[in-house]
Amino acid sequence: MTVNRFALVFGIVFLLVGVVGFIPGLTTMHSHPDVTVTAGLGLALGLFPVNILHNVVHLLFGAWGLAASRSASAAVLYAKVVAVSYALLTVMGLISAARLYTTFGLIPLYGHDIWLHAVLAAVGAYFGFMRRDAHVRA
Repeated sequence: MTVNRFALVFGIVFLLVGVVGFIPGLTTMHSHPDVTVTAGLGLALGLFPVNILHNVVHLLFGAWGLAASRSASAAVLYAKVVAVSYALLTVMGLISAARLYTTFGLIPLYGHDIWLHAVLAAVGAYFGFMRRDAHVRA
């Protein structure tokens, strides 16, 4: 798989996940005392905590992935940002102090999101930093 294909696939998946977060039935009701933005707060597919802001972030990463898939350098930059961003979100999801695991009450990052974000970061790191075609100037 090329880095362009990575960006395309991640873009499509992020768009789908962003849409799923808005569909009742695919997202079950959920509450958490440290999440202050409760609009759309639920568990996507009954597992992954999301809210309206979380869904918008998924849609933005999805649109960016589709756009980035058109050039190798843009796709490499996208992969690197996915890697670093989702690694940071993984660590934040592990820290309840200062409400980091809810992004200061704005976006839930706890529960199953932690391992999912770690997997996304690892795949992004592979395509952004490790693959031979990742050495295109980004």
